[in-house]
Amino acid sequence: MMMSMAYHGRGLATTGHKIATRSLSSTFLPRLTERRDGEAGPGGRSSVAGLKVAVFGASGFLGRYVCENLGVNGTLTYLGNRGDDFEMRWLKPMFDLGRSKFVFYSSRDRQSMADVIADADVVINLIGKYYETKTLADKPTFPYLEYKTNFGFQETNVDIPRTIAELCTEMQVDNLIHVSCAAAKPDSSSEWARTKYEGEQAVKEAFPWATIVRPTQLFGPEDKLLLWFANAPNRIPYFVPLIEGGEALTQPVHVLNVAETITRILDDPELFEGRTVDCFGPADFTYKELSEFVYDITGQNARVVDLPKPLVKQISSVIKYWGNPQLTPDLVELWSEDFLPAMTAEQYKAQKGADKILTMEDVGVKANPIEKEAFNYLHRFREGGHFIDAKGYH
Repeated sequence: MMMSMAYHGRGLATTGHKIATRSLSSTFLPRLTERRDGEAGPGGRSSVAGLKVAVFGASGFLGRYVCENLGVNGTLTYLGNRGDDFEMRWLKPMFDLGRSKFVFYSSRDRQSMADVIADADVVINLIGKYYETKTLADKPTFPYLEYKTNFGFQETNVDIPRTIAELCTEMQVDNLIHVSCAAAKPDSSSEWARTKYEGEQAVKEAFPWATIVRPTQLFGPEDKLLLWFANAPNRIPYFVPLIEGGEALTQPVHVLNVAETITRILDDPELFEGRTVDCFGPADFTYKELSEFVYDITGQNARVVDLPKPLVKQISSVIKYWGNPQLTPDLVELWSEDFLPAMTAEQYKAQKGADKILTMEDVGVKANPIEKEAFNYLHRFREGGHFIDAKGYH
């Protein structure tokens, strides 16, 4: 197959980023240079990609960027929707008319989840939550109301992925992409991380040829990492806590890079059956370094205080009842441990054999440095905006 043939538009959807050049030197770089069955048009908008994809968790942080790529590339997409027609309305403009289908489902109703999958060629599971959602329930004694867990980590990270994988097997879906995380470990002190690991194993057991994508912490315009520090001075009274000096390490990855990696996998999903793809940024940081980085950009006068983990957990035991809580006891446990990929970049490259763990580099995706992207969405926290330091604007 000649590598100079026209590429039909499947790949990265984000404006300003180049589609990676196809190269014979990379074994795992998808090389779709011929049309799929059912594909029509030149590729991209107003074309038919010849691919049907079902997405669970499309309304989340990563999900919206994955959907953007699907829409730009003319992919017929079935979007699982747990709310009303307006619940995910911001996703509709990402698709041409007729290229998206919003299907109501309940994660506790197996048949409704099968309705989302329908005749999809590929299923993507992006469902996840960093805290257990709560709901008010009746109580027979005073005060007659109590908080109960609605969706816990076990159900969100293990039971739902297992159900999706089982349905994919039963319905003979060609490929399944399951997004886990780099912190997924059976011995983690965080229940979220432990259940992420259990979810991976459940998916592999039910659908052995699933592709597992394991990103480190995501950063981007709606993240829960850099924006955590930017929002903390206004949401946590008196001070911003650093757990045990903020010495734990993390290696954040840009959300666009992870979305692009998933899009590249969709180029040729059979090539990635049963494989694991790790996504991580070019450098690691301590949480203390990240806090200094954020406040250097925003100019916020934040009072950052080093606190022992038991004390921060006590504080978080109250904050966890807030809507979209800034801090939870499990998040304290997670941020007390290193959130890093399984190996160093050199160790990934040195792997041999068919069971090697792939990285973004293997599919032609170059990691964006956090220093290049963060200012774009953190400058809004500056008092007076980003023009305050320029003469003539005030």
